[in-house]
Amino acid sequence: MSDTLTLVSWGGAYQKSQIAAYAEPYQAMHPEVTIVWDESSAEAVAKLRAMNEAGNITWDLVDVVAADAIRLCDEGLAMEFDADELLAAAPDGTPASEDFGDLLVSDCFIPQIVYSTTFGYRTDLVGDTPPTNICDVFDLEKYPGKRSLEKRPINNMEWALLCDGVAKADVYDVLETEEGQTRALAKLDTIKDQVVWWSAGADTPQLLADGEIVMGSTYNGRLFSLIEEQDQPVAMLWDAQVFDLDGWIIPDGLPADRQARVEDFVKFATDTQRLADQAKYISYGPARSSSAPLVGQHADLGIDMAPHMPTDPNNAKNTFLYNYTWWADYRDDLDAKFQAWLAQ
Repeated sequence: MSDTLTLVSWGGAYQKSQIAAYAEPYQAMHPEVTIVWDESSAEAVAKLRAMNEAGNITWDLVDVVAADAIRLCDEGLAMEFDADELLAAAPDGTPASEDFGDLLVSDCFIPQIVYSTTFGYRTDLVGDTPPTNICDVFDLEKYPGKRSLEKRPINNMEWALLCDGVAKADVYDVLETEEGQTRALAKLDTIKDQVVWWSAGADTPQLLADGEIVMGSTYNGRLFSLIEEQDQPVAMLWDAQVFDLDGWIIPDGLPADRQARVEDFVKFATDTQRLADQAKYISYGPARSSSAPLVGQHADLGIDMAPHMPTDPNNAKNTFLYNYTWWADYRDDLDAKFQAWLAQ
């Protein structure tokens, strides 16, 4: 077995949560192992393609969002696996395939967390009746002021159709049509001149902290930090939060000794306890059902983390599951259409 592991992730608070929850405990059990971190997950698809062309795969385990895992799997760049062979069973013996369930969205994807894109709002700028419904984002009369939305069609188009009367189950069927795309953009037109467009996850929290917007979309972990760690006058609007997944892929074609080490690490790092432990450091929900009851307190703040998870029953009353495969098919066309609409 190789004694070096090169792990690729996103940097920041998320990577720190991975180091604390499973890299350091694994190294304590295997002092012979050196773990090297690379923070290139945002460019993982392009870099793995290049490594494959060069015939030199230098990464052992790569953290990616589910949509990128699907692309890498389709291109033969990620290893396919049997979940019940590769991953640990739950403590009560439930096979991994059942414990991860629907979150195993690809034959190559090992889920770690559920995160969501949702809205934060300034509690001091919304009057006596804070927003409770996603469609409050589109209500400029009730909640005047600037909003922030991500500078891409994903999520925005879905929310627009939901608030234009499309049933949740029909959103992607409608969005598949020319008429549906026009309808979504027309709904977004109603607030366009009040929108600040963001590209980085840190943008909305900063705009909220500065009081430059009344409400804005971003990742739930960013809002948790703003509210609980920075004590800003901000609250969460969980309605129609869009669930997304993040996890590992193992590059295809690793030498046998490196693959053996990676598989040993992955079985440990994605077991029930380790995924629950990660939630001590960041408010993303563990991807295993058996981990949820074990989620405890924040490692530094001492607050109960369960109520801050997107998967908590109180927060997950009305969720929207992002359709990875649909966007893989339509992303290029809708990106072009969305950017053209932005420029109008």
